[in-house]
Amino acid sequence: MEPTAKKPRILSGVQPSGKLHLGNYFGAIKQHIELQEQAECFYFIANYHAQTTMRDLADKMSAEQNRKFKAADLLRQNTIDVALDYLALGLDPDKAVFYRQSDVPEVTELAWVLATVTNMGLLERAVSYKEKVDKGIEASVGLFTYPILMAADILIVRSNVVPVGKDQVQHLEMTADIAGKFNRAFEKNVFPIPTYRLDKESKVPGTDGQKMSKSYGNTIDIFAEGKPLEKTVMSIKTDSTPMGQPLDPAPCNVFALYSLLATDGEKTVLADMYRTGKTGFGGAKKMLKEKIDAYFTPFRAKRKELAVRPDTVEDILRDGARRARIETQRTMETVYKATGLR
Repeated sequence: MEPTAKKPRILSGVQPSGKLHLGNYFGAIKQHIELQEQAECFYFIANYHAQTTMRDLADKMSAEQNRKFKAADLLRQNTIDVALDYLALGLDPDKAVFYRQSDVPEVTELAWVLATVTNMGLLERAVSYKEKVDKGIEASVGLFTYPILMAADILIVRSNVVPVGKDQVQHLEMTADIAGKFNRAFEKNVFPIPTYRLDKESKVPGTDGQKMSKSYGNTIDIFAEGKPLEKTVMSIKTDSTPMGQPLDPAPCNVFALYSLLATDGEKTVLADMYRTGKTGFGGAKKMLKEKIDAYFTPFRAKRKELAVRPDTVEDILRDGARRARIETQRTMETVYKATGLR
């Protein structure tokens, strides 16, 4: 009898930088939930990472809404919101280790150790850093060393695979470089070299036709409902083809969003209605709103139930941190021995 293959260890983090939207869900969250059935999963809320942009976000919100937002309050609330969102959408704390980054101090301890073997040239090549600075985000040391903290997140639990979007591939390659440099520097195979798993490409257009993104202000929030949801859906950009005229479903943002939620049969029906002029964009938008409501209503109910039990959510995060620290402390003991810190 052959031994049972060991499940891969997967790690992923999400920044608490605002409300999660359909792009987040179909681009990453849905797959993360599915992976907890197939692998040993560690998922964390990256509140240390969020500190690199939280003050900018608070200042922007203050200017837009003409009232003061404190970065600390915003970070606390966003962190809880992300926890509620993931738990409501199906993350099972009995199947995946779910924790708050700042509850696991070994992460930042390892980040310092890794910084001592990381060359400046490697960090200077980070595309993400340059893009954020170009957008006006303060060029802090924290933003510059972001890849080192990300490497520590990954290596501290000795994860094998990290699901990422294309924009994060470079950071995973940097993590592999850092892990290899550490192993060679101390002549010990302390860290497995992690690989990336590209998140399934789900083309999720925003309300303006660009990729759905908070930075573009074109999102449809996962937990929006009622009038706010209707207003957002009805604002989706379409062309000026009049009602009753045939429409082409291929380039239509409304049809693309509907397709993410509908069955193959439902997509065929709507496509036929487009081509025969039986529906206009307004009718298609109403169908999209109904489909969003049907898909996410059970998740909304669960989120509301969890939101009135904040102690339960806090207990889940603390227990996740306790379980994560069993692994992170084990890793640090190996690091201490390899480096001479113990």
